[in-house]
Amino acid sequence: MDSPARPAPAPAALLYYVAFSQLLGLAVVAMTGTWLGVYRGGIAWESALQFNVHPLCMVIGLVFLQGDALLVYRVFRNEAKRTTKVLHGLLHVFAFIIALVGLVAVFDYHRKEGYADLYSLHSWCGILVFVLFFVQWLMGFSFFLFPGASFSLRSRYRPQHVFLGGAIFLLSVGTALLGLKEALLFKLGTKYSKFEPEGVLANVLGLLLAAFGAVVLYILTRADWKRPLQAEEQALSMDFKTLTEGDSPSSQ
Repeated sequence: MDSPARPAPAPAALLYYVAFSQLLGLAVVAMTGTWLGVYRGGIAWESALQFNVHPLCMVIGLVFLQGDALLVYRVFRNEAKRTTKVLHGLLHVFAFIIALVGLVAVFDYHRKEGYADLYSLHSWCGILVFVLFFVQWLMGFSFFLFPGASFSLRSRYRPQHVFLGGAIFLLSVGTALLGLKEALLFKLGTKYSKFEPEGVLANVLGLLLAAFGAVVLYILTRADWKRPLQAEEQALSMDFKTLTEGDSPSSQ
């Protein structure tokens, strides 16, 4: 009797890149907090500091947690597919809730201060990201976690789901960079060109944001780092091929 095959170990380079991405992501969150604490007075809900809740929540939710959610299928390579799906979905839920808090904070702050809403490119991109993120999660839940979706539907939708996930993540990073630049110009104005300490720190934060997005994207695009099919997934794939092409595994 053949013994069950041992799970394939993760490539060593993948582990290094994932660890590097986490260092970058944590550095982004820490530097965002430092920027808000040192140069923007900190964070509070019932004061003028309410606005600062917005950038922190958006960075944590739509950048760091969303990036980690995309990496789930690279990190957890040999766990049950259902477990990996649930973790992937839960991280997106946490990201959505945190981003929603950030969105409420900025709209509430604008209402209290009498500022206009949704006039800048950053705000337009931000709303687009938030709506796409929510729709993407609903579609993912409907196709991959809800038991009613057939295997054929999941197989046909999966490429679109993967592409949109990466596109929304990159759009999130770009929107964060737009917001960072907008915040600096509003406060510093012409002083921004004088290499003010806040401007220098925020520029470094922008580079870290771009680096985190680039590393996550690189990990996702390495075909040889994709999660290997488990035995039950291979069986389902062969059954689907049999039904759609009219052949059988024994005929190959």
